[in-house]
Amino acid sequence: MDGYSDFPDSLLVERLRSDDRAAFAEIYRRYKGPLYVHAFHRLQDREETKDLLQQLFATLWENRKHLNIDGYLSGYLFTAVRNRVLKFVARQNVNSRYIASVQSTINNTSYQSDQLVREKELSAIIEKEISALPTKMREIFELSRKQHLSNAEIAEILDISEKTVRNQLNNALSILRSKLGLFGVLFVMLYQHKF
Repeated sequence: MDGYSDFPDSLLVERLRSDDRAAFAEIYRRYKGPLYVHAFHRLQDREETKDLLQQLFATLWENRKHLNIDGYLSGYLFTAVRNRVLKFVARQNVNSRYIASVQSTINNTSYQSDQLVREKELSAIIEKEISALPTKMREIFELSRKQHLSNAEIAEILDISEKTVRNQLNNALSILRSKLGLFGVLFVMLYQHKF
């Protein structure tokens, strides 16, 4: 095997085509270091670099009979490493984009689902407290906030004064704010408007 270290690349390739394992071992010994450095410089991952080189040399041995090397063996091997690195990076970018897309979809769906659940829970709490208001107060509140009627329209429909409507709405808001506790601020934002 020591004799192979003096062989030029062209003779090593010729012997490799003839199933010479010692020629293959010399090619491996001669180029594994520089190819590793070349691939690692681009990948920055030791395990991926080792896997890439293992695959490259396995393919070199498997295809030894059909090797078509125009020029130098070094150029062939470095080009093969570069192509494998590019394929790996492209695959990683596609995978990363896909994972990011899936994660974004999951996050958005999860956020939207959580948001809907919270909104439904808040609405249910608010509705429960509204239904607990005294009958007349609840009726005035619902005409104002749900039917969007003005104080004057409510007064006319219920045959009461606008002042009574205003007082009943203020009392309803005060009761609801106190009963809703933490939801009070949200409640005010959702339901309160100027009279």
